[in-house]
Amino acid sequence: MDYGAFTDASLRMMYEAVRGALKADDDFEAHGEEPKFRVRATPEWKRHAGSLEAEMLKRGLQLDIIDWTNGQGELPLTVGP
Repeated sequence: MDYGAFTDASLRMMYEAVRGALKADDDFEAHGEEPKFRVRATPEWKRHAGSLEAEMLKRGLQLDIIDWTNGQGELPLTVGP
């Protein structure tokens, strides 16, 4: 997809749509249901979001990066003594 062809507003809308689908999936799972969008299970969603982020950053747009960890944080790269 040629992300450079989209307006700033279009990029933001698509990025927020990814965030919304991810939240919806998390809400479905929290209620014991299958995720409808399968955002975490489908690598293309993350690639799409990454491409949107790259284009927005290239344009100098501010954005709130999507938290893919579901609020759990990341494990440290190294474990100290």
